[in-house]
Amino acid sequence: MARKARSFEARLTRWTFLAALPALVGFGIMLWIADAPAPGWIAFALTVGWLIAVAFTARHRFTYAILTLTNLMESLKEGSFTLRGTHARKPGVLGEATDHINVLASSLQRQRVASQEAGALLGKVVDEIDIAVLTFDELERLTFINPAGERLLGLDHNTLLKRPAASLELSSVLRGPAAATLQRTFPGGDGPWDVRRRIFRQEGHRRHLLVITDVSRALREEERRAWHQLIRVLGHEINNSLAPIRSTASTLARLAQREPLPDDWREDMAEGLGLVGKRAESLRRFMRGYTMLARLPPPQKRRLKIAPLIARVAAFDPRKRALVSAGPPVTLTADPDQIEQALLNLVKNAIDATEENNGEVTIRWRLESDQAIVEVLDDGPGIAGSENLFVPFFTTKPGGSGIGLALGRQIAEAHNGTLTLENRRGGNGCVATLSLPVEPKL
Repeated sequence: MARKARSFEARLTRWTFLAALPALVGFGIMLWIADAPAPGWIAFALTVGWLIAVAFTARHRFTYAILTLTNLMESLKEGSFTLRGTHARKPGVLGEATDHINVLASSLQRQRVASQEAGALLGKVVDEIDIAVLTFDELERLTFINPAGERLLGLDHNTLLKRPAASLELSSVLRGPAAATLQRTFPGGDGPWDVRRRIFRQEGHRRHLLVITDVSRALREEERRAWHQLIRVLGHEINNSLAPIRSTASTLARLAQREPLPDDWREDMAEGLGLVGKRAESLRRFMRGYTMLARLPPPQKRRLKIAPLIARVAAFDPRKRALVSAGPPVTLTADPDQIEQALLNLVKNAIDATEENNGEVTIRWRLESDQAIVEVLDDGPGIAGSENLFVPFFTTKPGGSGIGLALGRQIAEAHNGTLTLENRRGGNGCVATLSLPVEPKL
């Protein structure tokens, strides 16, 4: 690099002399022909000296400017963004080049500060979260661990760093699925643990990121809420049935103790026993619905064409035949019985909603990306609130069981799908939307 710089400087000096050479030669020839006295030759020598001085001055100034730009670029290469060139305010190409380098240095400095601040924030977050974060190199040696990871493994980071995953009993986790739930015991606690694994690159080298989360607390809290909800619903329904049974039994007992019996005692007895039977049947239906929700078997999936299924569902209810708006050919991999049951419940709810105004019920479907969207629309009064619609045994209909929507959502989620119910936009009634994954095309 230095040899090339000297060569460039030598060429610059040589071309400066060559530019003035014709004038010097002409001047010398004129002096020679005119047989000029000594003062003329002295003037010639001074001119040559002046040209030499100008050439070396121009060489020095140009070289200094180039070296300034070189130093600025070298500073950027070394990662120092604080140096600035002083020629930025001067007109010309040199000033413009210096200005661009200064702007680049300022931009890189701002980016470095932002990156350092983001890195510091990320480091604080990783240190404070109650989730173990570990990274391993290509040889599965631990390269980073946060305080939560230290607590999980029961050792400090100085002891853990550079240790292989096998000695930490994490080799199977590093080579396992990208997301999994494990039930195992670490020095820092028992599972279950949610494990997430990702591959990333750092300075061109392959790294493993391992995130281990204790989900036992969240599961216990969710289980507690589920038990609370179940006990509340069961208690409410059982009390609704037992209260009239107890009251009727007490009335019938008093009636049986009367002497003599009243003339209409048979009618009173039959009415009371009928009420007891009615409430017992209501309680039996409730328990059967609960059993249906609790014992829903895993889906037995097979290839299923959606058009014939919807045609059967549309004609199932004897009260009203649903209209079918045909969509594109769709094939699912699903449990036909469960999907049919979910759609039957949606159509039944839609028909119930249109009984008062004799509205229409329409079933339609379409494809969106890798999802089949089945919609059941009605012209009923709509819903006032949707927060409890999918709560088991919650119903707004007299005599309703409150399990249709809950069962439908359970079936949809068992097929990796979704079920929603909302009021129609721009019209009366509701739209129930069942979304299911489509069989991939081979």
